[in-house]
Amino acid sequence: MRTIQQAIQVQFTYGVHFTEGLFRLENRTLLHVLQQDGSTGPRKVLFVIDSGVAEAHPQLVRDIAAYAAHYPEAIRSVAEPVIVPGGEEAKNNPALLNQLVEAVHTFGVCRHSYLIAIGGGAVLDLAGFAAAIAHRGIRHVRIPTTVLAQNDSGVGVKNGINSFNKKNFLGTFAPPFAVINDSHFLLTLQDRDWRSGISEAVKVALIKDAAFYTSLKQNAGKLAARDMVAMQDQIFRCAEMHMEHIGGRDPFETGSSRPLDFGHWAAHKLEQITNYELRHGEAVAIGIALDVTYSALTGMLNQAERDDVLSLLQDLGFALYIPALSATEPDGELQILRGLTEFREHLGGELTIMLLDRIGNGVEVHQIDHALMTQAVEMLKEWHPQPRKLIVTT
Repeated sequence: MRTIQQAIQVQFTYGVHFTEGLFRLENRTLLHVLQQDGSTGPRKVLFVIDSGVAEAHPQLVRDIAAYAAHYPEAIRSVAEPVIVPGGEEAKNNPALLNQLVEAVHTFGVCRHSYLIAIGGGAVLDLAGFAAAIAHRGIRHVRIPTTVLAQNDSGVGVKNGINSFNKKNFLGTFAPPFAVINDSHFLLTLQDRDWRSGISEAVKVALIKDAAFYTSLKQNAGKLAARDMVAMQDQIFRCAEMHMEHIGGRDPFETGSSRPLDFGHWAAHKLEQITNYELRHGEAVAIGIALDVTYSALTGMLNQAERDDVLSLLQDLGFALYIPALSATEPDGELQILRGLTEFREHLGGELTIMLLDRIGNGVEVHQIDHALMTQAVEMLKEWHPQPRKLIVTT
């Protein structure tokens, strides 16, 4: 036997930039980001915009055109922005992927050009997948417009679409050229979308950083009341922690461990059961509540900490139980439990689920007791926080 062994080391570097009013003419953030490629002359750029963002910001297309015209030495917009439906439809309709790939072909977007996507996480996933497969990879800049995308999904290296009724079945690991978080886009979010992304901050705090969890508790009222400074602070810290993890030992998830997906095995299944009427962040909040309750039932987590987490989620405005959580298969088993199998199949290898043994410390387990998880569902259905004692100091 003769063998040629090849080893390839590739370093990926990209920045997550924070700004406000990205397309104001005096804001040079995008200009500086594009100039990092070191080339001279205008870069060919194709913009993709989430339809919900376009509706909430009717001047956006004009602002992009004016911005490109103001910096002709750096930006050449090759066509009118492509507007695609936002939300889970972006990931459920394969025709939209074909539309973006065809636009890349039609307008001559090459590997030295840019596909810049502006929208929520689903549109960023779709556009990132199109950018990754066209020409085997073109430069992609993400401009997330939701809390969830700015603090979690938009800053990572994953993208994809749903297929075979499975979440993110088709996709790639493809780091973006850059991510730009513009807080101006958060101002027009519906309350559900403002709140939804906070669950990802709770998630990462619970498994990695007790101090961050305490900060979220202290600012829960401000976050629920749409305080922008509190939101910007949690987005920055949450994005920072996600980036720290991605830069670690297994950024492309070649193993079976998915620590940042705490609460997600149930969340992904709940989204499917509800036909994606449930926001991802809302589903994650329920998934966190379920796994925290299960952790307590196993004896890993004490009851006081369980109650503390459930109370925080409620203070932030999340429902911790919906009837879909109790939906059953013909054999009587909870539908949600099928999510464990799908979660394992997505990566392969052994089942690996993140649980808690204390706030700020996640522990991986490889078996889930279905009867105990069913009990956890029933406990969430019946759970009501105890009235809090008012302590008055003088």
